[in-house]
Amino acid sequence: MSDPRSHEHRPDDHSSSCNHDHDQGHAHEASAGKSRRRQGGHSHTHGHGHHHHGHGGHSHHHYGDAREGNKRGLTIALLITGAILILEFAGGLITNSLALLSDSGHMLSDASSLALSLVALWFTTKPASPRKTFGFHRFEILAALFNGATLFVVAGFILWEAIRRFSAPPEVSSLSMILIACVGLVANLMSAFALMRQGDVKNNINLRSAYLHVLGDALGSVGAVAAGLIMLVTDWYIADPIISVFVSLLILRSAWGVMTHTVHVLMEGTPFGVDQAEVKEALVAIEGVTDIHDLHIWTITSGMDALSCHLLVEDGAQAQRILQQAIGLLEQSFGIGHATIQIETADIRHPVLSV
Repeated sequence: MSDPRSHEHRPDDHSSSCNHDHDQGHAHEASAGKSRRRQGGHSHTHGHGHHHHGHGGHSHHHYGDAREGNKRGLTIALLITGAILILEFAGGLITNSLALLSDSGHMLSDASSLALSLVALWFTTKPASPRKTFGFHRFEILAALFNGATLFVVAGFILWEAIRRFSAPPEVSSLSMILIACVGLVANLMSAFALMRQGDVKNNINLRSAYLHVLGDALGSVGAVAAGLIMLVTDWYIADPIISVFVSLLILRSAWGVMTHTVHVLMEGTPFGVDQAEVKEALVAIEGVTDIHDLHIWTITSGMDALSCHLLVEDGAQAQRILQQAIGLLEQSFGIGHATIQIETADIRHPVLSV
């Protein structure tokens, strides 16, 4: 990503551009702020020869509320998972049950995932610095990537173990298996409900990755109950690896979605739900704009999209009006609250950027 302000302009071009007008920019921003819908932080928009800094308090408030809800959901889920983890581990030691100890290991995996997601949310509260100008928001994406990768590992282990058991299915204590699976299922459903009720599992990729960990274990528990019932009635022990393969494939499908999403964000791809062609068409349709180039749209973290571009305007056009109209258009129509826009005339010359 390049910074549109980095290009050098000739002094005569600069003198022909619009003058500094902070008061006008802030006055327009105050009126435009009433209609903002985006869960963004701060929007910083820079025109050629002037700067426009908009602080969307209403949007920042909603982003903060969403983050607090995510924290509450993760905390509740972590407490539930941790309690069941301790209970199953202690029960496994007391009863000498390998199945209980094994399931407590699964719970430990979930607890680690939830804890990592909580740490990621804490990192996002750290302020930006001269070396970290976007703050630590990307830590959420890295946590989601790690959680997605661990889902692949878990699913791969289940597949490997299931394939190994196909040739000689071991005898399973079906009743104990059902009871243990029911305990795990209740715990995982409670955790999943807390994440859905308190947090944003749909739009926040970090929270969704943790949610999929919990949901994956819930699916595993459902499969274990089903396999246990089949084996309890028919003694058909191959049902255990068959259902395990089905569950692992469902986990892999969810993990693939998380991985592709996080990699897309890290590669600074256009946010899902935003059509770059539509954005370009809408900006060019603004009166006085003749062309747009060096248009980049990317995601900083879940719920925080950014844009940079150069707008070519007609000679004598009202640059401040065009800039303000572009700001409102991006926020209201596309939910992009962090925009960097450079206003140019036909006299501006700068090297063609490689991206």
